[in-house]
Amino acid sequence: MSTPSSGIQADEFCDYLNTHLTIFVVGASGDLAKKKTYPSLYDLHRHAFLPESVIICGYARSHMSEAEFRDHIRPYLKGGDDEDKSDFLDRCIYRAGAYDSEGDVDAAFDDLRAAEAEAGAACVNRLFYFAIPPSVFVPIGTSLKKAVIGPSEEEGEGNGQQQRIGWNRLIIEKPFGKDTASFEKLSSDMGALYTEKHLYRIDHYLGKEMVKNLMMMRYSNAIFEPLWNRDHISTVQITFKENFGTKGRGGYFDGYGIIRDIIQNHLLQVLTLVAMEPPVACSGENYSNYVRNEKVKVLDCIAPVELEDCVLGQYLAPDDGSEPAYVDDPTVPDDSVTPTYAAMVLRINNPRWEGVPFILKAGKALNERKAEVRIQFKKPPGAKAMFPGEKIPHNELVMRLQPDEAVYMKMNVKEPGLRTTPVISELDLTYKSSFPDAFNVDAYTRLILDVLRGSQAAFVRDDELRSAWKIFTPVLHRIEREKVQPIKYAYGSRGPSEADELLRKHGFKYHREYAWRSRSNL
Repeated sequence: MSTPSSGIQADEFCDYLNTHLTIFVVGASGDLAKKKTYPSLYDLHRHAFLPESVIICGYARSHMSEAEFRDHIRPYLKGGDDEDKSDFLDRCIYRAGAYDSEGDVDAAFDDLRAAEAEAGAACVNRLFYFAIPPSVFVPIGTSLKKAVIGPSEEEGEGNGQQQRIGWNRLIIEKPFGKDTASFEKLSSDMGALYTEKHLYRIDHYLGKEMVKNLMMMRYSNAIFEPLWNRDHISTVQITFKENFGTKGRGGYFDGYGIIRDIIQNHLLQVLTLVAMEPPVACSGENYSNYVRNEKVKVLDCIAPVELEDCVLGQYLAPDDGSEPAYVDDPTVPDDSVTPTYAAMVLRINNPRWEGVPFILKAGKALNERKAEVRIQFKKPPGAKAMFPGEKIPHNELVMRLQPDEAVYMKMNVKEPGLRTTPVISELDLTYKSSFPDAFNVDAYTRLILDVLRGSQAAFVRDDELRSAWKIFTPVLHRIEREKVQPIKYAYGSRGPSEADELLRKHGFKYHREYAWRSRSNL
């Protein structure tokens, strides 16, 4: 198998490559594992970011043969040739068992212990990936603790084969509770089994290229940080839009809604990186804690969201009937009031941001698919007097997270010709045109690599989640207690018009005469 030329390579933090690595994927037969976990592991293997001595064991309740399991995940492995795929799949095995059975887990690990011994490596590292709902975190976590990891998680323990166990690291997926109380229960139960050092709570938004770029852009360019405050910025808007509905996941989604599913985690994580104070370091030794400390500090400055600062919506079927309304999903109750759209205003009460509204918007079945951060600056002082009779639009810095990753600054320039009339143009960095040969790593691939390297900066700490839930729990409970009726909006629209009014109320100016065009294909 040849390593593809991608411009990425191992560095001094990839010392795990000289060890044997055991990867244990819990929930391996599910959608998340086949669509994200295994394709990301395949990417890492194909680019030589997994050790040559590696075994990947899928574990789930479904009974299937090893051949059936490999056929199950093969269609989702992208890139490379058949030899690459076969080489990867040869390292993948599958075992069935119950999550709450210490015996089943121990039996599954018999073959893995044998493989570890046969590898003959002086050190064995173990990665556990929980691609499962949070309701079974504690049962499988308990089974693994008793059958495999043992009472001590510390490095240096033997495995009975004259080998040293290097590390045990657990990746766990959201949601991390539904409110403060359920989070505290889950955190307490998992905390009784594993220390924070060994838990990697994954939010894939923190692995996206443009989200990773936020700190670099803020702190390595002299033009931004002096303007990054209430004196120059009027509003910050963080948006997530999908152009499809729940796609058969209505039953799951109805138990959470758009606020829990998107805003409380993905968008709030982006907000922390936009709004936090500069950390001691953004790379190097101990930078993970420096970054996460600042994220917690800014979350602790945010007041709980008020219902009066929210617009909630739920999509209807389009006029042509080509898609069902949310409540027409057979897995959704006919009288469901679960919002599929929400716009809400958050306020950060600190010297940098007091008075600047942070507007978080997320919705399904909208007119387009995109995620972006839009920072709108205040009007330039004196411009009205200097250019009498002219309308001077606000400058905006836009970071487009997906699709067509880009950073662009909306600037006012003179219209070409004889008139002194301002028009909006942009300074544009579109990734595909600026870096046409770059290998854009999938977010999950990047985050699993971070775990292997022991970097926790892009993973959510328990105190961070505690602060986040305090912001949203009161309004979530009020919405559910009062059964607040969401505003209906048409499938394929921009969402409820009331959201536009909410933005206007808080000072956002919409530039209808300007539309950014992707330069990806230019």
